[in-house]
Amino acid sequence: MKIQEKVFVVTGAGNGIGREVSLELLRRGAKVAGLDLKHEFLEETKKLAVENAKNFYAFDANITDRSRVAALPAEIEAKLGKIDALLNVAGIIQPFVKINELDFEHIDRVMNVNFFGPLNMIKAFLPGLVSRPEAHILNVSSMGSYAPVPGQTLYGATKAGLNMLTEGLRSELKDTKVSLTLVWPGAIGTNISANSGVSFGSGELTPAQKKAAARVTAPAAAGKKIVDSIESNAKRIYVGSDAKLMGNLIRLAPDFAANLIYKNMKSLLG
Repeated sequence: MKIQEKVFVVTGAGNGIGREVSLELLRRGAKVAGLDLKHEFLEETKKLAVENAKNFYAFDANITDRSRVAALPAEIEAKLGKIDALLNVAGIIQPFVKINELDFEHIDRVMNVNFFGPLNMIKAFLPGLVSRPEAHILNVSSMGSYAPVPGQTLYGATKAGLNMLTEGLRSELKDTKVSLTLVWPGAIGTNISANSGVSFGSGELTPAQKKAAARVTAPAAAGKKIVDSIESNAKRIYVGSDAKLMGNLIRLAPDFAANLIYKNMKSLLG
């Protein structure tokens, strides 16, 4: 899909991957409707866009609020014109505890943001996208959607649900001009834990965890790869060597991969 002069809606545009995707789209000549809960975060994204700031439009929105989301297409089109693409980037992790210790308040919050949020957005924007000469939907999942991480089981389940939502939509939209991309990021250097209100227990990082932390993918690099995938109409992409490695390992030796992850992550359960 050509980026220049197209209108993109990006959730989570106020920080992390969503911010970097927005900035990369702007650099390539797009107009971006950036969504986030916090207006000050969106203003910072606009500031970072520098000479492209005129093409970034901030919309304060909670993607779990269906009535707010339902009003967004008309609101955005009134300012930017017809919408060509929806990028569901926003997401949060759960408190780093086992399912048996995870309360339903956190369960509902993670489910609402990670699964129902993208679904709300798709339901609101898809009628307009199918009418465009060319359109795109991109959903950011996670390495945790296919590789079990102790203490992030519910998070992984929400992202696994997003995987199948994307693949099902791909099948349903096969006879339309709407393309879909599913993104599996590994460890990305963002503030997702802080933005999720999560601390990683009281355990010290193991040497293996410290080594892995040193190899995280920079958010800007992740943003570039994601925008590249839209231009090439890629169906599925890994972001980060860790995501690709674990994707291959989990298929070839699922028990070995799960045990390896558990060994390296169990100390974070506290």
